[in-house]
Amino acid sequence: MENTLTNSPMAAPVPASRKQRDLLQFAAIVGLLLLFNFTAQRFFFRLDLTEEKRYTMSDATKKLLRDLKQPVTVTVYLTGDFPPAFRRLEQGVRETLTEFQVYGGANLNYIFIDPSAGSTEAARNAFYQTLFKKGLKPTNLGATENGKRVEKIIFPYAVVSVGGHDKSVLLLRGNQAAPAEVRLNQSIEGLEYELASTIRTLVPALRKRIGVVEGHGELTNVQAGDMLGSWQQQYDVLRVTLSKVKDNDLSTLDAIVVAQPKTPYSEDDKFKLDQFITQGGRAMFFVDALRVDLDSVARNGVALATPYNLNLDDLFFKYGLRLNQNLLLDLNSGQIPLVTGMDGNKPKIEPMPWQLYPLINKFSPHPITRNLDAVYLKFTGSLDTVKATGIRKTPLMTTSRYTRVLPAPVPINFNDARLEPNPKLYQKGFQPVGYLLEGQFTSLFANRARPGTLQFQPEKPANAKPSKIMVLADGDFIRSEVDPKTGNPYRLGFDRLANTEFANRELVLNATDYLLDETGLIAVRGKQITLRPLDKVKLAEQRRRWQLLNLGAPLLLLGIFGAVRAWRRKRRYAWFGA
Repeated sequence: MENTLTNSPMAAPVPASRKQRDLLQFAAIVGLLLLFNFTAQRFFFRLDLTEEKRYTMSDATKKLLRDLKQPVTVTVYLTGDFPPAFRRLEQGVRETLTEFQVYGGANLNYIFIDPSAGSTEAARNAFYQTLFKKGLKPTNLGATENGKRVEKIIFPYAVVSVGGHDKSVLLLRGNQAAPAEVRLNQSIEGLEYELASTIRTLVPALRKRIGVVEGHGELTNVQAGDMLGSWQQQYDVLRVTLSKVKDNDLSTLDAIVVAQPKTPYSEDDKFKLDQFITQGGRAMFFVDALRVDLDSVARNGVALATPYNLNLDDLFFKYGLRLNQNLLLDLNSGQIPLVTGMDGNKPKIEPMPWQLYPLINKFSPHPITRNLDAVYLKFTGSLDTVKATGIRKTPLMTTSRYTRVLPAPVPINFNDARLEPNPKLYQKGFQPVGYLLEGQFTSLFANRARPGTLQFQPEKPANAKPSKIMVLADGDFIRSEVDPKTGNPYRLGFDRLANTEFANRELVLNATDYLLDETGLIAVRGKQITLRPLDKVKLAEQRRRWQLLNLGAPLLLLGIFGAVRAWRRKRRYAWFGA
């Protein structure tokens, strides 16, 4: 009887050469995987294929993180059950911190905490109070759940801790006048800078020195208290009286600040300023072209705004800028309190629009002002540029298109706030009120004798270096309102009438970073992520088509793959049945 099992296809032995080939292929694949894993651990790299390079860290951030000498912990409170837009911001924070951890290694850790995760309402409220004490202010987030409108409390903050010192980071920034989607996108664009700059302020480093000029009626320590305190967190800040400064004393400073002078600068004081700037020193000027005496307006009902004589016009002109002797009125403005009647025996006080207090919301895309919220100005004039060889001039901000220009002298009357403004008079368009000047400045005293001496000044100083200066045509820009009860200054930019904090403080800190930071970290603020929203009309029209495609296409491809695989198997093993 013939042994049928011997001729059965199931009993056919597999050739030894084929077994060896399969084993070699398997061993080669495993070896390649191990080699790839070993190489990836030793040589890290990532590919960012996005058009705007949104996942690429700047060299300044990488260096900051690689140079960390002590652990940094970032605690993020922006997490929980959010609408999709806020989940995108939360995801952006996670992605940024994950990238930070790649370069910071074991010295960079982060955790996410949901403030609303308490099991009881009492536990949640107790945790909220803990965050309140840290200065973290909640935001009410409106959301729709199951067809009902609900309000959720969120804390869009992170707290950075280094060596026992903490500092909070507001994650929800951007221009409040922008649509919600745009503002969230601006917040995501600024995440790297906000987190990296906060880490930098807490990491011990060589502190630079800022000299605040006094002796010409400039703002006092109380009037500029909040800004001085903000600078002192990162820099050494000291008062400087130019008339008492010896020739080389200013060279120990990295920057100087001139904040609302009211009396003229002597020629020698101006010479010291000029030499400091032309030799590479950085400077910020907050100056008024016209004098406005509000006490006189309150006493007499009216006063004239007249030009200051600060003796700085020729210095600015030499550097490429002219401070115009005018005042700007803007329909986009702040408010002043006015008595509008009597409430019994008490005067009735109401806030009224005051066009002489412009709210600036139009900025340059420069890193100093990019994605900045509105700032508050008082009695500002306009700036013009003039020819200055080798100087790059950047207009940082302008008034709105509905601006009126009044040349000096300008009558100031609080009762004007009661009048309805005539839009036909506000047609002067965008007027620049802030400029950044960069380059090698030519000395005002070149080829002249130093004031009071016979010392001839060369055309170009031996120690000449490029410099940067910022000029804002508003001396009040860094003045804080003072709490009448305590005598302490409010946060810079806080408006009691509107109960709103404007971005004056942020702009000045950005400018200080730009002027003094040699690492280039401030350039990260120029990062841009393009919004690519879906067309809502097409989405509504083609919704069903795309749903069917998303559901049907994978099933169709899976079916085709299965049919092709079955056909190949059948063809491959057909010889067994032959």
